[in-house]
Amino acid sequence: MTNLALETDHLRKEYNGKVAVKDLTLQVPEGEVFGFLGPNGAGKSTTVKMLLDLARPTSGSVKLFGQSPGDPNVRAKVGFLPEHFRFHEWLRATEFLMFHGKLYGLTAAELQKRIPELLDLVGLADSAQTHLSKFSKGMLQRIGLAQAMLNRPALIFLDEPTSGLDPLGRRLVRDIIRRLKAQGTTVFLNSHFLSEVEITCDRVAFIKAGQVVRLETIADLLNQNTELRLRVDSLNPELRQGLDRLGTEVQIEDSTVSMMVADQENIPKIAQLVYHSGAKLYELRPRQKSLEEIFVDIIEGGRQ
Repeated sequence: MTNLALETDHLRKEYNGKVAVKDLTLQVPEGEVFGFLGPNGAGKSTTVKMLLDLARPTSGSVKLFGQSPGDPNVRAKVGFLPEHFRFHEWLRATEFLMFHGKLYGLTAAELQKRIPELLDLVGLADSAQTHLSKFSKGMLQRIGLAQAMLNRPALIFLDEPTSGLDPLGRRLVRDIIRRLKAQGTTVFLNSHFLSEVEITCDRVAFIKAGQVVRLETIADLLNQNTELRLRVDSLNPELRQGLDRLGTEVQIEDSTVSMMVADQENIPKIAQLVYHSGAKLYELRPRQKSLEEIFVDIIEGGRQ
C-alpha cells in the first residue's frame, strides 16, 4: 500500500458562518507532484492554511505522513512558499537564508554548505550579498523557493511559485520541481499557470465552492478530452451510427464532422469505420484539449 504524504477527511472551514471549504477529502501519495486547481474564492488558500496548521478546521481532519500537521517532527519535514510573502528586506540573501535555516534547526556548518547550493540552483549565486530590498519580484520569488527547500523537505507546498517570473524563470521552477520529484519529494502545487501544471504534475484536483469536483491523472484527463475533425466524401447511415457510438458531441456540417473522443484508442477505430463504410477519408485531425480548456469546462459546469 502506497504511503500517503497528505490526507484530508471531510475537511470543512467556516468563518463567521461563511463556508470557505465545504467538504474536502484528498489523498496524496509520497513522491507525487499534485496540482490543486480552482478559481479565485474556491477555498484553495484556506485549504493550504489548514494543511499547514495555520488555520484550524471547523470539522474534519488533516494528516501529514499519518500525523497531525502541528507535530514538530512533521513540521521539520515540510517546506512552504506562500503566494503572498513579505520577506526581511533589510537582510542580504545569505543572511535571509541563514535566519530561516536556524529556524529549521540547521547547524551553521550545514547552512554554509546548503545556502550556496540553493542560491546557485535558483539562479541567485551572483546576488548572495545583495539586500532583498534590491530584489525584483521574480528574484524574491526565487529566494522564497530557496527558503522552502532549505530543510530538504519530504513535502513542499508551492503556492503560485511562478508568479512574477519570466519564461526563463518559469522553466527554472519546472526543472526544480522535476528535481524534487526525482529525489522523492512530494510537491503540492497551487498555480494559475495551467500550462506549467500540465507539464509538471502527476495528478490534479479541481476544487469548486470548497469541494473537489474532479480528481484525475494528467495523462487520463488529456486522453479523455480529444477533439477530432473528420472530413469524408459522404456520410451514409452506417458511418453516422458508428461515429455516434465511438464519440460524443458529434456535429456534422456537409461532409465535415467535429466530435469529442473519450479514448484515443477510438481514433484508429474511426479510420477503420470510414474505410469499411466505403467513404473516402480526406482529413482525420485529432487535437487534445489543453488543461486550461478542460479547467474552464469543469469549473463553468460544462462536460466533466
